[in-house]
Amino acid sequence: MNTLLQQILNGLTLGSTYALLALGIAMVFSILHLVNFAHGELIALCAYAMLGLRYLNAPWIVWVIGGLAAAVVAALAMERLAFRPIRHASPVSMMVASLGLLILISFSLEAFVSPRARAIPQPEWMNRVFLVGGLQVGLKYVLIIVVTGLSLLGVLLLLRRTIIGTAMRAAAEDFDAVRLMGVRADRVIATSFALSGLLAGIAAVLILSIRGSVTPHMGFSLVLYGFIGNVIGGLGNLWGAVLGGFLLGFAETIFRAFLPSNMSGFTNGLLFVIVAVILVLRPQVLMAPKSAARV
Repeated sequence: MNTLLQQILNGLTLGSTYALLALGIAMVFSILHLVNFAHGELIALCAYAMLGLRYLNAPWIVWVIGGLAAAVVAALAMERLAFRPIRHASPVSMMVASLGLLILISFSLEAFVSPRARAIPQPEWMNRVFLVGGLQVGLKYVLIIVVTGLSLLGVLLLLRRTIIGTAMRAAAEDFDAVRLMGVRADRVIATSFALSGLLAGIAAVLILSIRGSVTPHMGFSLVLYGFIGNVIGGLGNLWGAVLGGFLLGFAETIFRAFLPSNMSGFTNGLLFVIVAVILVLRPQVLMAPKSAARV
């Protein structure tokens, strides 16, 4: 029973980070119908911003604030410089642009910062472990779950209780109608990118609390997990993406815990097989709704 509870806790923790990644990707896709593969680079940029503040001997909380700000600014820059000029292009062109942006950022970090992994030490208090009925509960895992829950609640309140959130939800349904009502398209899209960047920054802080290091290409594998979460939940469905992220986290945890030791290396392969099956059974998840309008 303790083993099962421990794996549930591990799956909930891993699923929390995947849910934030998936929601950040879905936030942009729901409005622009763009799968932004450069979303993972926002995590890397946040991590390197934290690394730079570490070298300046700033307090840990300043690292976090600076990293979150860097992710939001980078997301806004992506929207303004890379995607706004080609907003009326085909979805394939925009996706290719996001892939080009991914390659540009990751290899720039490798060339101009360092190709090696860099350690980002975490505060000692985050390494505390508590025993609860024979179950080992790390403080950092509790924080990951709590922060993820608060982040999801914040997004929900933003979408439900604010004017810009209402505009974003309406834009996801019919952008032409929203613009006819006087809502500025640029503002709505920029807000979705900013929120996506903030979610990426929060995910980066949580991921670093476990990994403790940053690499130039860490964003690529992470964005794939976020994309898989979206596929499981249905692209464009915000809360479906969150559910898909949690399901992916639990699936990965179960595979790593219960597969034979000689097959544990196939965990990622099995996850991608699951996605392939979903795409075969539900290929429509990769297509924007026919009623949705282009911006």
